[in-house]
Amino acid sequence: MKAKRMPNELEASWSEDDMVSGETVRAQVLIMRTNGCCWAKAGSGGCTMCGYRTASLSNVTEDDLNAQIDQALSKYRGEPFVKIYTSGSFFDTDEIPVSVRERVFREYASCKRILVESRPEFLTDELVATLPKNLTVALGLESSNEEVLCRCINKGFTAAQSREAGMRLKAAGIGVRTYLLLKPPFLSEQAGMDDAIASARFADPFSDEISINPLNIQHGTYVERLWKRGDFRSPWIWSLIEVMKKLSGTVNARLMSSPSGGGSQRGVHNCGKCDAAALSAVERFSFSQNPADLEVSCECKLTWEQYLKAEKLLGTSADIGRALDSELTIRM
Repeated sequence: MKAKRMPNELEASWSEDDMVSGETVRAQVLIMRTNGCCWAKAGSGGCTMCGYRTASLSNVTEDDLNAQIDQALSKYRGEPFVKIYTSGSFFDTDEIPVSVRERVFREYASCKRILVESRPEFLTDELVATLPKNLTVALGLESSNEEVLCRCINKGFTAAQSREAGMRLKAAGIGVRTYLLLKPPFLSEQAGMDDAIASARFADPFSDEISINPLNIQHGTYVERLWKRGDFRSPWIWSLIEVMKKLSGTVNARLMSSPSGGGSQRGVHNCGKCDAAALSAVERFSFSQNPADLEVSCECKLTWEQYLKAEKLLGTSADIGRALDSELTIRM
């Protein structure tokens, strides 16, 4: 029987590698249970690919959030980097009250770097002026194409709003990590790559880091319904590698990717035989920025190239691999 999820407990926590000032360090990662994303609760249905509302509850109080911080501090081992994720925006006061936000900054004041996420509409001049200088704000731009943002992702804000927020943060000396979505729904594999490359170049002037996030199929989402009926395939790792190669040396921001669900059918994947090696190559490049680290070989690269040609010929973004007797291994 599944354990009841308590509002005064963290959704998850762990430690992983990341970077501070060009140095690889350990980072404490926290996922807080909150009352959820304002956009998902606004009657809009939220973003088409986002299943993080399942990490939300409807009755989380300020005391509960402080209890979660207590739990986080009890697990803290002096990591110089702390990443704090919520279901929506750290600066939405309906999700994280000001007193809780200030406590987080106070408790982790000695850290070299703190990362939180926010939608751009919360990042006003007044707020940004109060933020600590060891902060990095992650912006979920996803795409610089307004039609993709609106019709494919249902993001609820514009690329221009993200750019304005990013510029405001940079001007105040606050770090910016920009998230981009590789292969939103309704885009072919090639169109998804082209969109990610164009979006990275758009984001570069206001970003210290650009994280390319291949779409992973989360439970209870619109994208999951498309996937179940064969109208969507998660991107190939070859596509992620190609995006990184095309961008390497052309942008100033650090390029990175830490794919969720990599190597499964729901996440970014190749043939199965080379997935671990290809994902390791992406991880190495995320730290080194050396394109030589992206070199991987597998016979399924030819299958990927044929897949791109077939999509173009057929004019579809559906998962054509499901209808072919191919080398692809179906993995859950």
